[in-house]
Amino acid sequence: MGITAASAKNWQPPPSSKFKLNIDAAVFTDLGFLGIGVIIRNKEGEVMEAMSAKGSRVIDNLEAEVLACRKALEFAVDIGFAEMVIEGDCVQVINAINSSGVNLSRLGHVIEDIQVLTSGLRWTEVRWVKRSANLVAHSLACLAKNISNDVIWLEDSPQPALESLYHDCLAIME
Repeated sequence: MGITAASAKNWQPPPSSKFKLNIDAAVFTDLGFLGIGVIIRNKEGEVMEAMSAKGSRVIDNLEAEVLACRKALEFAVDIGFAEMVIEGDCVQVINAINSSGVNLSRLGHVIEDIQVLTSGLRWTEVRWVKRSANLVAHSLACLAKNISNDVIWLEDSPQPALESLYHDCLAIME
């Protein structure tokens, strides 16, 4: 597992034979649940898979981000992706995943689940990105506020995130 901190302001493509998994969470305290946004893209920025899902009530944003990460990895592994750059905009979660020490925090068991999932992949790099490089996943996390069941897109661009996808494509072409 590689440890990297990405400083780019915009989404960057993964290495040529790999895929990129972007993850984000949105907490809807007033409604009592969290939203999870997941997108997997190839080096051209084409959408391979995407998901907007609801999660249960959480204590805080950190718990939301950790649970979103685990759900996103389970989703990617179930589909069959085995070589991925994994990106999220919560530095605490990314640092915890990349840590080799025992995590004794209240979320340590979930972090350990994530580490087990990533260790089962053929190749992985886990890194933190700025929110501006994670806008598609954020859009999908926010969409969860308006859905009753998980929504999955297979090799199709999610309509609610088209503006962010377009922005990312423009950045790639620059």
